[in-house]
Amino acid sequence: MKHTPPKLFLRFFRWYCHPKLVDFIEGDLLEEYDERVRASGKRKANRKFIIEVLSLFRPGIIRPVKNYENLNPTDMYKNYFKIAWRHLLKHKGYSFINVGGLALGMTVAMLIGLWIYDELSFNKYHKNYEDIAQVWGGGIKPETQAIEGSVALQYPVGEVLNNNYPHFKHVSKAFRTDCTVSTGDKKFKRSGLFVEEVALDMLSLKMVKGSYQSLHDPHSVVLSASTAKAIFGDDDPINQTLSIDNVLEVTVTGVYEDLPRNSSFSETQLFLPWPLLPSYREWMKGKETDWDNRVVTIYAQLRPNTSMEAANAAIHDLYSKNVPEDFFATIEKYKPFVQLIPMSTWHLYSEFENGKPVGGRITYVWLFGIIGVFVLLLACINFINLSTARSEKRAREVGVRKVVGSGKGQLIAQFLSESLMMVVVAFAVAVLMLVLLQNSFNALADKDITLPFGNLIFWGVALAFILLTGFMAGLYPAFYLSSFQPVKVLKSVLRIGRFAALPRKVLVVVQFTVSVVLIMGTLIVYQQIQYARNRPIGYDRESLITLEMGDPNYKGKQEVIRTELLNTGVVSEVATSSSPLTGIRNVVSGFEWQGKDPDRDVEFVICNVSPDFGKTVGWELVSGRDFSRDFATDTTEAVVINEAAVKYMGFKNPVGQELIDVDEFDRPQWSKTIIGVVKDIIMESPYEPVRPTLYYFNDNASKRLHIKINPEVSAHVALTKIEANLGKIVPTALFDYQFVDEEYARKFSQEERIGKLSGIFALLAIFISCLGLFGLSSFVAEQRTKEIGIRKLVGASVFHLWKMLSKDFVVLVIISCCIAIPIAYFYLTAWLEKYEYRTEISVWILVLTCMAALAITLLTVSYQTLKAASMNPVKSLRSE
Repeated sequence: MKHTPPKLFLRFFRWYCHPKLVDFIEGDLLEEYDERVRASGKRKANRKFIIEVLSLFRPGIIRPVKNYENLNPTDMYKNYFKIAWRHLLKHKGYSFINVGGLALGMTVAMLIGLWIYDELSFNKYHKNYEDIAQVWGGGIKPETQAIEGSVALQYPVGEVLNNNYPHFKHVSKAFRTDCTVSTGDKKFKRSGLFVEEVALDMLSLKMVKGSYQSLHDPHSVVLSASTAKAIFGDDDPINQTLSIDNVLEVTVTGVYEDLPRNSSFSETQLFLPWPLLPSYREWMKGKETDWDNRVVTIYAQLRPNTSMEAANAAIHDLYSKNVPEDFFATIEKYKPFVQLIPMSTWHLYSEFENGKPVGGRITYVWLFGIIGVFVLLLACINFINLSTARSEKRAREVGVRKVVGSGKGQLIAQFLSESLMMVVVAFAVAVLMLVLLQNSFNALADKDITLPFGNLIFWGVALAFILLTGFMAGLYPAFYLSSFQPVKVLKSVLRIGRFAALPRKVLVVVQFTVSVVLIMGTLIVYQQIQYARNRPIGYDRESLITLEMGDPNYKGKQEVIRTELLNTGVVSEVATSSSPLTGIRNVVSGFEWQGKDPDRDVEFVICNVSPDFGKTVGWELVSGRDFSRDFATDTTEAVVINEAAVKYMGFKNPVGQELIDVDEFDRPQWSKTIIGVVKDIIMESPYEPVRPTLYYFNDNASKRLHIKINPEVSAHVALTKIEANLGKIVPTALFDYQFVDEEYARKFSQEERIGKLSGIFALLAIFISCLGLFGLSSFVAEQRTKEIGIRKLVGASVFHLWKMLSKDFVVLVIISCCIAIPIAYFYLTAWLEKYEYRTEISVWILVLTCMAALAITLLTVSYQTLKAASMNPVKSLRSE
């Protein structure tokens, strides 16, 4: 039975601020109290209680009231932090859970913050970032009335923009190429860009050697610093001669600082002068007046004080004002136009809908931003839950502090200072974790993020981050604990109330709802990737390698190469094509066939192939036959189409049908007969429908070489022999090959990267949630020690006690799952809708995720509950 302290004792606390009671504390109070309770049997308990309370008033623990006016605020706050530090060390288990959870949450939040900053600062390396744009050409498709287009434009558009529109300071055409750069016996594969001289100034490259006029010489080249280092070492590269694909001889006239990875031009390692392009690609000759073919990209920089909107309005009708008369038929039919796409949108808004950039990576920026906020919120919830759950342990402390004069504001300040100290410690741990995880995170996220320790803005943001997190984590516990009434606390009649645990339960539900949604999202991303991976691709990519035949010495040697490689015994088949298997190089419209709807005109993918292409890549014939050297007419009169083309043309029996190519005035140019139909080959995104494709027989299709390795020979042995034989036939060429299956796998890289990051964040979220759950379960077990002991004495089994202690947590997780399922289903369905080829959300994923959450919960709480249930009841009751 608990004993209520005498009225005199309570009166002492109420009158404590009166100076006359200062000398009364140590002696008279105890003497008078002893006389009044001498005859009772309650003396020992009451005396022990009053001595504990009076010990708080000894010198050095609480300042006398008469000195209150001289209290130094600095000392007061110093004392707050000293008490907070002692509290942190005294309760090591709970401190570890709180600091560990906060540190993990802050690490995730800061990693995501740095990732988002890198995404949002994309292309800001270029000083003219706000004034640079890429020109996008579009038009209205007659059959759908939708606007479609691309950044590939006709050659004359650049000249028209430069000469006829005063809105632009610089305009540069551009043409990208992957080329072999060689000097002597050294050969390197590099990505180059043919541009006009003004491009170096437009992109504000930081020139290490040379100047912005370094491309003035039509036989010059400007190298990145890393490329110059790789080729020439420590020698001065200026005025050194290089060979480009053994076609061009150029002189190094400039070196620029490597562009950062978060630049759209980061993969460009050399810039070449535009006038040199016709010598490099002969088919570019005469394109200066060609309004039919889209072959170049165009970049433009606005003049000062010219807005992007004004420039767009001016150039919108460029075609109708500037094209020659013989192009007006196309103008009338497609109503083409051009518009500027600002550099600020290139990276984040790369997806177009009806001619407008509508999405892209900005979706992932929002996604990870939300995840970062939620993960940090989960860590703060842990702190709030543990702080409020342990409030009864600190209730007497709060009561005494209030009685001796502490105001609510001071108590709030004290608890916020404790929270702030914990956040500072967690931040220090988080920074250490960031340093340790930086390289691994960069490799996973394909970034080059560095921690900006020398940046004052970073520390300013970090300080604001600490204060905000400390405020978020400590606000509720501070107001909750400071609201206790001292009379009830010191009388030991404090009743927390039946709904006092409700906020903690709500926060636990929030934690697990977020965690379960993240896990479901990760599993659906993985399922979508696997669904696309398992999609039939239309050919056999195993043991198949491909390489670009950019060196002109390949020309005319296709048959020699095929014969020599087949004679090695390590190669099964060899073929050539004008396009890679995993990309599209040429699209053409303007075809007629029997029964065609005159209002429809789709672009067909064109691929020239050698007659052995089908056998080499293993495409699957649906009907008809493959190309053959036995039919002389195949070279000029035959075409093989894919299933997508059959579907678009509407043929039931396509073999034998005639396909006619017409110009913009519907004049026939040539006709070919369909000899075969093959299954769709995925050349672009595995998530999108395959485009209608036409395959032409061409013995001289010499852009890509495809080699099928004998499956009975190891890849290492085969590649060594292939390289040796190609080196004899074309000694000037670089043997730069790719395995087709690896090249195809890169199409999933973005989704895989997002899936891995989401998966890691989801695991951390569930770990942080379980960390808090572990702390709560240990506290509940500690709080109910006496009850557990009594139940064991009256016969309760360990299993019964485990079920009793675990039941509440399991119920909370079940509620979380019920909330998480509709939220996850709604948002994941919306995410999947952006893919034409997509999976369905499986019920088993939702069910298994919930079952996993329940299993994790039981594992988390079982350790503490079983430990408490197995405790000797004699010790449990004696400890009380």
